[in-house]
Amino acid sequence: MTVPLAGTAPLIDAHAHFYHAGAGRSDWQALNDARFRAGERIGITYHVASVLGSYGFNSPTYFPSPADVRAGNDAMLEICARERSRVRMYVTVNPNYTDHALQEIERCVAHGAVGVKLLASRRADDPLLDPIAELAAERRLPVLHHIWQHRRRDWPAQEISDGADLGRLASRHPKASFILAHIGGGGDYAHTFPAVLDVPNVYPDLSGSGVDRGMLDDAVAALGARRLLWGCDLTMETGLAKLRALDHLGLGEDELADIRWRNAARIFPMNAFPLAS
Repeated sequence: MTVPLAGTAPLIDAHAHFYHAGAGRSDWQALNDARFRAGERIGITYHVASVLGSYGFNSPTYFPSPADVRAGNDAMLEICARERSRVRMYVTVNPNYTDHALQEIERCVAHGAVGVKLLASRRADDPLLDPIAELAAERRLPVLHHIWQHRRRDWPAQEISDGADLGRLASRHPKASFILAHIGGGGDYAHTFPAVLDVPNVYPDLSGSGVDRGMLDDAVAALGARRLLWGCDLTMETGLAKLRALDHLGLGEDELADIRWRNAARIFPMNAFPLAS
């Protein structure tokens, strides 16, 4: 038996995505299959994943229509049903449609969803997000929010947020857990760490295609291992690169376990990851 590249200890990818037939790509199934193959080779125990509506095919990626939101969540529910041993689900919502968002959360949680995925559909500190954060806290669902590290200006077709924006939302909802997406996903991550330092219910994930030297060292030094979550987003090879980098930071076994899986087990619903222990 081939030993996984990341070893045999539990490993939770807290930021994953899958595609579906309505996403406008003829290779959608091949992409999903490739994620599973890569996950097996790396040694991922669970993919915690979302489907982002139609990925811009029928409505804008960051402003998906209620119909696209539901279709994407339906596709994610089907993947979870087929791959229950290795997949968990974020329910994707667009906060501009408050009633629909709350209904989708309840509907998908009833079928096993364990978290909420927020796109750049509304600035993170906007009051429109408050009802979603309140329900997430009540159901003990972490909220994964799309973040640009140090937003310097607005960008077309998205209500872009940075760590300071998310920190303000998290401060209003201290009983909810918020995952700050992809510190390696672009922008000035050095701005992010002090922006959320004093907001303990914000947990940055390490995903994104950037693998800058010193990025993980700075993250651990600023926030500590108990605030960080490992993840891949779309580029799984960079997730593997970060795992290899973590092995050379001088972390203890407990600190590595925190980042690899224990922090996720702490903030997601109880018993969401029975194979991680």
